[in-house]
Amino acid sequence: MIATAPTTTDAPVRPRAFLPALEGMRGMAALGVLVTHVAFQTATTGVPVLGKMLERFDMAVAVFFALSGFLLWRPHAAAARGLGTAPGVGRYLRHRAARILPAYWVVVCVVLVLLPSAADTAGFRVWLSNLALLQVFIPLTLTDGLTQMWSLSVEVAFYLVLPLLAFALSGLRGSAARARIPAVLALGLISLSWNFLPVPTPDAIHADNWLPGYLPWFAGGMLLAELAVDSRPLSKLRRIAGNQWLMWSVALVAFLVSATNFGGPAGLTRAEPWQYAAKMGLGALIGFTLLAPLILRDSAAAPHRWLESPVCQAIGRWSYGIFIWHLAVLSIVFPVFGIVPFSGDFLLVLTLTIAITLPISAASYALIEEPVRRYVRRRDQAAAARKAELAAQQ
Repeated sequence: MIATAPTTTDAPVRPRAFLPALEGMRGMAALGVLVTHVAFQTATTGVPVLGKMLERFDMAVAVFFALSGFLLWRPHAAAARGLGTAPGVGRYLRHRAARILPAYWVVVCVVLVLLPSAADTAGFRVWLSNLALLQVFIPLTLTDGLTQMWSLSVEVAFYLVLPLLAFALSGLRGSAARARIPAVLALGLISLSWNFLPVPTPDAIHADNWLPGYLPWFAGGMLLAELAVDSRPLSKLRRIAGNQWLMWSVALVAFLVSATNFGGPAGLTRAEPWQYAAKMGLGALIGFTLLAPLILRDSAAAPHRWLESPVCQAIGRWSYGIFIWHLAVLSIVFPVFGIVPFSGDFLLVLTLTIAITLPISAASYALIEEPVRRYVRRRDQAAAARKAELAAQQ
């Protein structure tokens, strides 16, 4: 059998390194998480119709997870198609730790020392579980000002598992790389069954808050990473997924459905297994359809006006700070401004929380996050230069 040269329709698509619209979307997701927490603590979630939709802004976490799935899986998807090399495990984990831990540890220390409602119950177990991001595994350790960190605990678990997932698909390279798309899709679909399994847990701990339950949200982003670098025979699928009006309409419908009992009961009531699976499926769909047009659109397309605007880009840069600081800010807004929790004043509390959180987040980015990242990058560059110098001398 004579091998034929690949045609241009089989040429892999080299991904763009930085997508500004994703930065803006990350910022919007951070504000979405803030909105849902303000709605809950002002009892606005009890308002008919509107309250249920505000509560379901927690689907912003699905966007965060899908973004992580896309950005962290993309080097592996590209490497499988000969478009570069994926980072080594050591470098990858070092950069993830530098991105997440320094600012997070500052928030934990500030909250557990200075926020009275948290400091009064901050024993050794609370300190240990929060510093080590083990809150979803150790009972009664999610404390005031830090309750949103359950999702960061799940995120870090994904960071640790991702190299194993990459290794599991390492054989699907070259011409076999197309099998990666159904493999990632199967991972997400199989994970929807997690809540139906009788997983033993300690009291006050639910296995539905562990990584396997949220893998569908990450898998949506991983699937986008595979599609973004796959060959041109998928161009029709790429055109459909890159259609912003279509994809965002689907996201809106999925969001509205998630705001019904189909997506789980209101408040903190634990969902039935089928409702949990439905919420995970809808969240994966929301994350995928919101991000797909930003990732798969034609590279020659005009910039996305508002997501790529200076304001959205700034909020995107500060998004991690918004996420980790906003509940601590919300906890002090009520007593400082004399507002009674769970008594309304949604717009006032929302405005005050955003107004205080944004400058704190900007400071966190400028003084902690970015300096640490630059330091780690410089160390890596210096190590690479030394390695190259030694190789040249041999």
